[in-house]
Amino acid sequence: MTLMDVLVDFARTGRIGPLRCGMALSEAENLLGPGQPHPAIRLLGPDTDGYPYFWNGLQLEVTRHAVSGISIRLSPGSAADLPSLVLPESQSFEAGVVREELLTALDTAGCEHHLNDRLTFDRQSSILTRPAGVCAVFTLPGRGSRVLHQDRHYLSVMHKHAA
Repeated sequence: MTLMDVLVDFARTGRIGPLRCGMALSEAENLLGPGQPHPAIRLLGPDTDGYPYFWNGLQLEVTRHAVSGISIRLSPGSAADLPSLVLPESQSFEAGVVREELLTALDTAGCEHHLNDRLTFDRQSSILTRPAGVCAVFTLPGRGSRVLHQDRHYLSVMHKHAA
C-alpha cells in the first residue's frame, strides 16, 4: 500500500482503513493507541468538544467522545508521518503529493471530484469528492521547502467532517 492508495481510498469512502466518522474515540484509541489531545482538552477536560486528538499527521476531531472529523496532514518536502494502521512504514513515503497526480489517481479510480470554490483562493486550491464528501486542500510550497516543483500545488490536508 502506498500513500497515494490511502489518499484515494479516503477520498472515495470517507474512511481511513477502519477509522470513520461516528466511531467512539475509545474505539479509535484501541486501534491507534492513545492520541495526543489538543491543549484545550488537557486544560478543560475530556468532555471538551470540537478539538482534535493527534497521531502525528493523522488528526481525529472529537465531539461527545465520538470522531466527528478525520484529517491527514502532509508536509511537502518531508516524509509522511502517519500511524502504521494508516500507512505501514509511512516514514519511507515522500509527503509531496502534487495536485495533478492526485486528481489523475482519483479519475483512474472513478472517484468524482469538483472544485471547492470556498477554499480556492490566493496560493491554495481545493476539491471535494463525491459521494464521500472529502475535502483536499493544496498549497504552493513555502520558501525553503525541499520539493521538486516550487510552482505546483501540493496536498497539505485531506479532511472529512461528519454531516
